[in-house]
Amino acid sequence: MAFFLLEIGTEELPADFARLALPQLNDLVQRDLSAARLTPAAVTVSSTPRRLAVLVEGLPTQQDDEEQEHKGPPAPMAFRDGVATDAAAGFAKRCGVPVEQLEVRHTPKGPFVFARTLQKGRPSLEVLAELIPPWIWGLQGRRFMRWGEGDSRFSRPVRWLVALLDGEVIPLVLPDCDPPIHSGRHSRGHRLNPEPVEIPSAEAYSRCLAAVDVQVDRRSRADQIRAQLDAGAVRAGARLDLPQELFEELVDLVEAPRVIEGAIEPEFLSLPPEVLSTVMRAHQRYVPLRVADASADPLALSAEDTLLPRFLCVSNGLLEAEATVKRGNERVLRARLADAAFFLKADHGVPSIDRREALSRVTFAEGLGSLRDRTDRLEWCTDVLLGLLQPPPQVVQAARRASHLCKHDLVSQMVGEFPELQGIMGAKYLLSEGEGREVALAVWEHYLPRGAGDALPDTPAGAVLALADRLEVLLSIFSRGDRPTGSSDPYGLRRAANGALQIVWHQHWSVDLQALLERFAQEWIIFFPGGTFQAGDLAAELTDFFRQRWISLMEEEGLDADVVQAIGAPAASAGGSVVRDPLAARERALFLQSLRREGRLSAIQSVVQRASRLASKGDLGRDVLRPAEAVDPTLFVSRSEADMFAVLERVAPHAEADRQYTELARCLQESAPTLAEFFDGADSVLVMCEDLSLRRNRLNLLSVLRNQAEVLADFNQLDG
Repeated sequence: MAFFLLEIGTEELPADFARLALPQLNDLVQRDLSAARLTPAAVTVSSTPRRLAVLVEGLPTQQDDEEQEHKGPPAPMAFRDGVATDAAAGFAKRCGVPVEQLEVRHTPKGPFVFARTLQKGRPSLEVLAELIPPWIWGLQGRRFMRWGEGDSRFSRPVRWLVALLDGEVIPLVLPDCDPPIHSGRHSRGHRLNPEPVEIPSAEAYSRCLAAVDVQVDRRSRADQIRAQLDAGAVRAGARLDLPQELFEELVDLVEAPRVIEGAIEPEFLSLPPEVLSTVMRAHQRYVPLRVADASADPLALSAEDTLLPRFLCVSNGLLEAEATVKRGNERVLRARLADAAFFLKADHGVPSIDRREALSRVTFAEGLGSLRDRTDRLEWCTDVLLGLLQPPPQVVQAARRASHLCKHDLVSQMVGEFPELQGIMGAKYLLSEGEGREVALAVWEHYLPRGAGDALPDTPAGAVLALADRLEVLLSIFSRGDRPTGSSDPYGLRRAANGALQIVWHQHWSVDLQALLERFAQEWIIFFPGGTFQAGDLAAELTDFFRQRWISLMEEEGLDADVVQAIGAPAASAGGSVVRDPLAARERALFLQSLRREGRLSAIQSVVQRASRLASKGDLGRDVLRPAEAVDPTLFVSRSEADMFAVLERVAPHAEADRQYTELARCLQESAPTLAEFFDGADSVLVMCEDLSLRRNRLNLLSVLRNQAEVLADFNQLDG
């Protein structure tokens, strides 16, 4: 067994590519080595800003021999009177075996000729030389580039290649690079150590790079950075303001991590804490230090009680340069915060209501007017939602005022420089002007959630405004004829629909979203008098779009695909479309999944599906939930029919009641023995009998059971 090393040396890689390329590279290597009969003991992939590396342990030095079987022509064509024909001779020649070694075997299609061959295993050195180039060029990522005159495409130009099997160089060349890259054993260390580094063997790789200040193992580097940051926070008596995305980026930005503490000039602590955090995290990749016991007030106007006048940064410099790096980071941060202070002062000189009027000078999208026009549509949507939800008067007042002012900060200087602060700065400016806290919170929260996993609006006014914001953009963009296609979604419509559903769930609102969309679509023409969209088509497309997003979100929560389809399938059922009440549909899906986990679903499923198959032969509507409305007990000829009728009478109130899923499922489960008796017991009946009145009565009995069950789900969509 041998050690195999592949290092793809490049110019500085984008942090996100280095992280996303590793699982791709691992899959390619694992797949191709197994297919080449070189199954390894372990594969490790890692990266630094200037390299992707693969280290394989326990790799066979040679492929196993492989016996192959080849099927040839039918035996009558290959042999006549025991003599081989030209067909047999040609087949034997292609397989590289003598005609005498051909075998005749019987198959379902008759006798055929077969040949056995032995493919000798090749040395791993040869096989790897063929596999490595496709691994390199098979990686996918954003914004790939070409360099020089070559046709190669990669995230950044490839500059060197180390390929070793134990201590032997695997000879290969990448001719598409400019200049062509030949494999060797020389790597490169930290960018401040420019001399080539000789790697004597694959097993010595990590040790050799550590000697030149490169921590090549990404996981070890992450642990090292985390430990240094935690230690810095403990020394300062603070908490790290470190989102996971920033931490992952820091891991992929350095090769020799060294955490340095810097100072913030106290005068800048008068800025809002989000301004300091955004400048440090998003623009400088620094880690702010939060006061350990500070309250998390989203509307704090000053960072004095929230942040320490210090920060941590992860340097890629060497120890002797630490003081220089510290001074440089502090100088850059000072300049950025001075700009922010200037923008803040300038914005405070303009009333928020004046900025709202300035929105008319900014185009929202072609054919959709200005940002001021969008704000008017948003106010209208908010009013409709408030009329539907009927919240307390103070919520109505706050939501209406917030909808009037929620976009004013988009034309502020601060948000113009730091777009991440939209909504946050709008709320703080309003608060400083004397607006109520409920209005300011709604302005801040109406951008939530910004994406998957983000916080959701907590206040009722903020939630109403956030829902209105998402419905407005969906209606506007859909009415213009734009739709998300594939991975292209420039207006974030999928994110908007996801956010709308999550807001409804978080607030526990039982909203007929489909009826709401139909109303909006009918009245949307008031904003676009010359619009060419049809209200019915617009509502139908948005309804189906929300249904698809509901399904996607449920599957992302980990629910089984068939369970999600049993609730979210477009076929109408007594349970109703998921867009009719997304909250109730979610509750049904979660409940159905819990029944499966508890092992209770299969019994209900078998009951319902058996009844449903026969019920499809009848003509009873799916809205009938009470057996007395469709079944005549005077036509019963057996006890099993009466027993089934009694079961359905007990189930009916739970099927008609709102959200009594537990009781409904329990009753359906308890009906299993009765249904079995109805079909197969000593007193069973023939449903499809000759007497048409009896047949219809029995089909109606089963149809009512199907309808009651479909209040919970469409059981025909379930597997098994």
